[in-house]
Amino acid sequence: MFFSHRINGSLHIKLYSSVEQSESDIYMWFMKSHKCYDIVPTSSKLVVFDTTLQVKKAFFALVANGVRAAPLWETKKQSFVGMLTITDFINILHRYYKSPMVQIYELEEHKIETWRELYLQETFKPLVNISPDASIFDAVYSLIKNKIHRLPVIDPVSGNALYILTHKRILKFLQLFVCEMPKPAFMKQTLEELSIGTYSNIAFIHPDTPIIKALSIFVERRVSALPVVDESGKVVDIYSKFDVINLAAEKTYNNLDISVTQALMHRSQYFEGVMKCNRFETLETIVDRIVKAEVHRLVVVDENGSIVGIVSLSDILQALVLNPAGINAQHS
Repeated sequence: MFFSHRINGSLHIKLYSSVEQSESDIYMWFMKSHKCYDIVPTSSKLVVFDTTLQVKKAFFALVANGVRAAPLWETKKQSFVGMLTITDFINILHRYYKSPMVQIYELEEHKIETWRELYLQETFKPLVNISPDASIFDAVYSLIKNKIHRLPVIDPVSGNALYILTHKRILKFLQLFVCEMPKPAFMKQTLEELSIGTYSNIAFIHPDTPIIKALSIFVERRVSALPVVDESGKVVDIYSKFDVINLAAEKTYNNLDISVTQALMHRSQYFEGVMKCNRFETLETIVDRIVKAEVHRLVVVDENGSIVGIVSLSDILQALVLNPAGINAQHS
């Protein structure tokens, strides 16, 4: 069992092992024994948008603040009603783009509340959020079950948004303490042995695929990244949802007929290449690589560098935390 306490704002963990606790459950118990509060940094930037703000200004504000999402506050209800993310930007471009000659009126003029009314059309669901006192295990379950990438931590008493939890942040938190825990045997097993990842019907694009086509695939397939594959099947790049926000940064969203390769030119100076792995690497190696690289997924390739699958942070957290609890949130 775990015991944790804070000293001067930093988390200190002591590990108490009990005879009945098997090593395969160790990460599950770690997550159940810590609260979302433990993972919230002592200082972090949180951007909040009022629903009366213009959509265009909101996306520019995401770029200016270097954040990927923001909780939405509705003054009339005096509560948080949703999130604005890069997925919304993609959905707006996909729905309203006509040609480079026609300005996207809806992006230029609509308020967030107008977009939400049009997009959600009476399917308004309450905002999925979590209390700072809930366990990190509950946060993992909520992220994966709801197929979301961002989970706002909201204080139920004050109603204040404190932080936005992500798979990446949770896995990084776990990795900080992995060396203090016994290592489960499954960490030495391979992706293939553990059946981790997606290996059929992989969504991908080509270097000459127009951006508007890539956006359509994002919307239709509900994926967060598209490997860029050349004629021989080799993975040469990756176009993620996060790359799309650069269209707002450069104000180039009025021409979506250009190729993905052209759109990715902006980041060539610091892009380190596609993070890859193969099916015969151990889960321990995979976790280490994905945390160090600070990416959201690894592209699984064969010995020729051709794409065979994708391993996401959701897949990894499902395997580390939920499988030992007998829960498959990915297909529930």
